[in-house]
Amino acid sequence: MLVKPTVPELLRASHKNRYSLVIGTAKRARQIATGSSPMTDEEDTSPVTLAADEIEEGKITLYDEAEWKEKDKQENNEKQENE
Repeated sequence: MLVKPTVPELLRASHKNRYSLVIGTAKRARQIATGSSPMTDEEDTSPVTLAADEIEEGKITLYDEAEWKEKDKQENNEKQENE
């Protein structure tokens, strides 16, 4: 059985380690499974495959915890500046 995209392709596309890739793919697959619209044109019924396709296509960005906290902090600062 040939699975596309492959793990090495996803690692290159996400610029993350395997752990972050698995966690990010699982979270996005869960969102798709519970009703979120896929952001890929691929037609597949598996939420995991759709999530992997989105990562490979660069349609979602994976953040580790430190990056997420920094991004959240920056967004909060921007909101305060605009008020």
